[in-house]
Amino acid sequence: MSALRKWLVSGLLVIVPVAITVAVLQWIIGTLDRTLLILPEAWQPDRLIGVHIPGFGVLLTLGILLLVGAVVSNFMGKKLVSWGDQVVARIPVVRSIYSSVKQVSDTLFSESGNAFRTAVLVQWPRTDVWTIGFVTGTPGGDVTNHLVGDYLSVYVPTTPNPTGGYFVMLRKSDCVELKMSVDEALKYVISMGVVAPKPN
Repeated sequence: MSALRKWLVSGLLVIVPVAITVAVLQWIIGTLDRTLLILPEAWQPDRLIGVHIPGFGVLLTLGILLLVGAVVSNFMGKKLVSWGDQVVARIPVVRSIYSSVKQVSDTLFSESGNAFRTAVLVQWPRTDVWTIGFVTGTPGGDVTNHLVGDYLSVYVPTTPNPTGGYFVMLRKSDCVELKMSVDEALKYVISMGVVAPKPN
C-alpha cells in the first residue's frame, strides 16, 4: 500500500501542474480569441476563410499591442498619448478611473517601474503572527500628516492567489527586510510555504 500511495502522489505531482497549465492556456487563448468580436463581422477570419482558427485572437492581440507600441514609441506617438491623456483628464467620471488604472499599469509594466521593491517580514494580522509583505513605497499626501515616524507602504498578499491582498502602512521598525528576491518571496507565498527559498 505504501508503494501504491507513493506512486499515486508522484503521478499527481507530475499530472496536476501539466493539467492546470493546459487549462490556463486554453482559457487565455479562448479569452483572447473573443477579441475578434471587436472586428466587423465581415473582417473576421471565420467569415473570410470559412474556417475557425484557434489562437488567432492571441496573434491578433499581440499584433495590436506591437502596432500600438511601435506607434507610441516615437515622438509623434508620445505627443498623441499626452494629448489623449489631457482630453480624458477633462471628463469628470472617466478621469478618476483612467488615472488610477494608468498609475497602476505604469508601475507594473513600465521598464522603470518597480511595483514590489523589497520583501519584508511583518506581523499580520495580529502580533506574533508573521507573514511576508512587499514594500511598495512610502505613504504620501495627507496621510503623512497623521503618521508620526517612519512608515512604509506594504502590500500583504493572500495565499495562494497573490493578486488579492491588503494594503497597509506599517512602521519601518516593524518591518524586517528579508535577504531574498521578490521573485523568491512570491514563490514562497504562492506555494503556501512549500517552496522555501534557499538560505543565504
